Amino acid sequence: MSDDDLTPAERAEIERVHGVLADPSVWAEPPLDLQERVVAAITGEAGAGRRVRRIRYSLVAAAAAVVVAVGLTVGLQATRDEPVQFAASLTGTRLAPDAAANVTLTKTNNGWKIELHATGLPRRANGQFYEAWLKSDAGLLVPIGTFNEGTDVTLWSGVRPSTFPTLTVTKEVADGDQASSGQIVLTGQANKA
Repeated sequence: MSDDDLTPAERAEIERVHGVLADPSVWAEPPLDLQERVVAAITGEAGAGRRVRRIRYSLVAAAAAVVVAVGLTVGLQATRDEPVQFAASLTGTRLAPDAAANVTLTKTNNGWKIELHATGLPRRANGQFYEAWLKSDAGLLVPIGTFNEGTDVTLWSGVRPSTFPTLTVTKEVADGDQASSGQIVLTGQANKA
């Protein structure tokens, strides 16, 4: 689960827990003899008996609450740190009917790392190459990298595949025109893995 998948209420609760745990007083080490001093003070005031047991139970309950809060925060952090991944199976078009590819898109701190493994694409050279794109439902294209051979390619994107779910690969020529040639050889949809 990522920050993007949390509701505002869940985000607020996580921030509240982080705020409590960020307070240095939560982590201050109590004196080693604190329990004995508290018990002695209460015993001196009200006598021994049930009150001493209640105080001990209260101290144990407070310590358990701190342990639970720490465990909850660690658990939430571990869940939040799981990588967010999308996957896509690309199929060849009429320009490359035998081509296919598997794609994994993984969220990192630097953007989306995209690993493409294609078959059926002939190597392109001498100013000819393939270019990969992410496309929004509105048709906006974002280039995510170029390559000559598709067997083991790593690409990068600064946009989310949830917003730009269509992944395409086009044939391109180094002609100074940065726009897509429109010669699509592979296409598919990215879905959350």
